Parts: sequence; C-alpha cells; structure tokens
Amino acid sequence: MKRVLVVDDALFMRHMIKMILDNNRFQVVGEAENGLEAAQKYNELRPDLVTMDITMPEVDGIGAVKLIKKMDPQAKIVMISAMGQERFVKDAILAGASGFLVKPFSEEKVVQVLNAL
Repeated sequence: MKRVLVVDDALFMRHMIKMILDNNRFQVVGEAENGLEAAQKYNELRPDLVTMDITMPEVDGIGAVKLIKKMDPQAKIVMISAMGQERFVKDAILAGASGFLVKPFSEEKVVQVLNAL
C-alpha cells in the first residue's frame, strides 16, 4: 500500500483527495496546507508519494518541490493545478515533479496518475 502526503491549502480539497485515495488502497499518512509544512511533513513521514497543490500561502507548490527534492532526490510528487495554471506545471516539472493533475479531476484520473509512479 502506497503511503501518501496530501498538500493543499483548501481543506475541502485535501478531504476530497483523501477520500479518493482511501477508496483506492492508498494510505494517507499526513496532510499539509502550505509548502513549508509540506517539506517538514515529508522529512518526518517519508511518504511514497506526494500530491502537491501549486498555489498556496507561505511557500508555493513549486518551492515545496524544490525543498523536498533537496532532502530526497527520489521523491515522487504529483502537482495539482487549476485550469489556466499550465505555465506553472512546466516550472514544477523542471523543479522535479513527477507528474501532474488538472482540477477538476476524476477519481479514475487521480488513481491512474498515482499508480503510474
């Protein structure tokens, strides 16, 4: 069972992703609401995968990817962006993200992208 850290500044989005993961044999081991907290939780929990929102307060998703990749170059991080944020996806991939999802997404798409990693 893959262990996942869910990072998003919106509580409802974290809950939605957690529900999808719980229904599909992933284990959510932690949640974070900004990039700084994400890096701290990653260091503490060492999950197999991270779902990472792009726009968040304090440290954004791209900054968090850079922090996590410094700690663990093998980290598997899936960026989650809203429609119209495609330009950020390129920056995220360059920073080391392993894949991405665009909101709104289906449960099948989330599972497909995470299983691919």
